[in-house]
Amino acid sequence: MHTPASLLDLHERTQRGLAALLVHCRGFTDEELHRELPGFGYPTVQLQLHHVIGAQRYWIGVLQGRIDADEDAPDFPTIEALERFREQVFAATEAYLRGVSAAELAAARPMMTWGNREKTLAPQHVVLRVLTHVHHHQGQIAVMCRLLGRPCEGLDYPLS
Repeated sequence: MHTPASLLDLHERTQRGLAALLVHCRGFTDEELHRELPGFGYPTVQLQLHHVIGAQRYWIGVLQGRIDADEDAPDFPTIEALERFREQVFAATEAYLRGVSAAELAAARPMMTWGNREKTLAPQHVVLRVLTHVHHHQGQIAVMCRLLGRPCEGLDYPLS
């Protein structure tokens, strides 16, 4: 069983990597940031970054009884806008984890998800899904950066 403190630690470490990736992506021109690359579900760096952050917003909303699934990628066209979005979602996730008990994290309960589907989920697994999702897309974005001629380094999960 996870505790709020253990998930806060995992969350902070994961977000450090995402923040570093955003800093790396500041070096792209607008054209590069929005250039479509074949073979990716979200075909641009900007859309990948927005998806990662937006998915976290969505799942933390689900934990709190909301469906926060806006199609608002055009509202975040720049790395600076995406950095602000990440900071807002980081803070919302942190606030959720600071306000929940270990027992609440472990207890599976019904939650409404996309499409008005009710699923019984344990909040700790939802939070872990959010964190692993970041790493999945961080890898995809790293590949995109390499394809755009700007390979990135040092984005592994921080051990300290």
